[in-house]
Amino acid sequence: MDFRIFRRIFQTPLIISLIIFLSVMGPGIITANVDNDAGGITTYSLAGSQFGYDLLWLFIPMIIALAVIQEMGVRMGIVSGKGLADLIREKVGIKFTFLMMIALLAANMGNILAEFSGIAVSSGIFGVPKFIALPVAALFVWLLVVKGTYKSVEKVFLLASALYLSYIVAGYLAQPNWALAAHNAIIPQITLSTAYITMIIGVVGTTIAPWMMFYIQSSVVEKGIILKNLKYSKLDAVFGAIVVNIVAFFIVIACAATINANGIQVNNVADVSKALAPLAGQYASILFAFGFLNASLFAASILPLSTAYYVCESLGFEAGVNKKFREAPVFHGLYLGLIILAVLIIMLPNAPLLSILYLSQVANGILLPFLLILMLLIINDRKIMGEHVNSKLFNYISGATIIIVMGLSISLIITLIIPH
Repeated sequence: MDFRIFRRIFQTPLIISLIIFLSVMGPGIITANVDNDAGGITTYSLAGSQFGYDLLWLFIPMIIALAVIQEMGVRMGIVSGKGLADLIREKVGIKFTFLMMIALLAANMGNILAEFSGIAVSSGIFGVPKFIALPVAALFVWLLVVKGTYKSVEKVFLLASALYLSYIVAGYLAQPNWALAAHNAIIPQITLSTAYITMIIGVVGTTIAPWMMFYIQSSVVEKGIILKNLKYSKLDAVFGAIVVNIVAFFIVIACAATINANGIQVNNVADVSKALAPLAGQYASILFAFGFLNASLFAASILPLSTAYYVCESLGFEAGVNKKFREAPVFHGLYLGLIILAVLIIMLPNAPLLSILYLSQVANGILLPFLLILMLLIINDRKIMGEHVNSKLFNYISGATIIIVMGLSISLIITLIIPH
């Protein structure tokens, strides 16, 4: 057999580019997919259940916004070789950074609680009580990081990202009105009602969160992506933004085609899963519940990890999945502590979860605009970025994204404080 033919094939520019892309792929796809966490899936489910296909037009601008933010994150990480918390500390000083990290830590604790609450709900759908599911999930999440390396952990996270395909299958099984879905995805269907506007804020608010900006940048730094592969990492970031919104799109149409079309009232993902069984079949119901369990477990791994990254980076402690406990005791201790605390709180019979989640969303809404502005200041600093600063066009796009996100964040805070 003449192996020279295969050698020539694998030496073609396209194949070489594909191999390089696969080697750097991970941070963008993983970070984006965690946006479809317990809170995100609940929001998308309710959007489809309550408003049918009317909100599908949101996904095109959300792809653009998420792609812009993620691209900026990987570019800063690869060019500077530092995490976002490191760069913020150098830019504005330790005092301001410390206060911001305390606020982010409090906000993220609420988000972590939401993920473990999602594990409790999704395991309950399958008949597993939370007193069994939560300790098992916590042990798995902890062992994954403490016993693994960055490469092994990333492979598990990529597998979890792939399992989101269950929602695409569930959406297909729901037999939606594809013509109406395509029409509403391109042409906005806007209703000037409080409920509609609040849902827009909720849907967009699940797309960009403060924690993700820190995680994606820390990931590319720990992965060790070099500058000459920057364009492939950018592609990873954009690809992640597209995939996560496609999954969300199918969650909405699955609920629109079944629950909304039949006028059924639902309040959470457990209700959605039960309602799908007689309308779209048992497989769709099981796939939907399985996707929710996967998303909750996935995010329960990432969010404490992201928190440990930015707290340690901001205070100058060693951080990283590749480092053992004795090398990074604060990083691993904080990761374990957040997991244990979340499980204990979720197990309490009268835990004020709604208040905690409410306050965490307010904190996210307040912090997000400040973080986006800091990112824009850093990425335009030639001392840090050199020739890789934003172009004028990209600054306009980034600035518009920041203004829109700021407006939505302010609106979210207002609707949370004054619901009606």
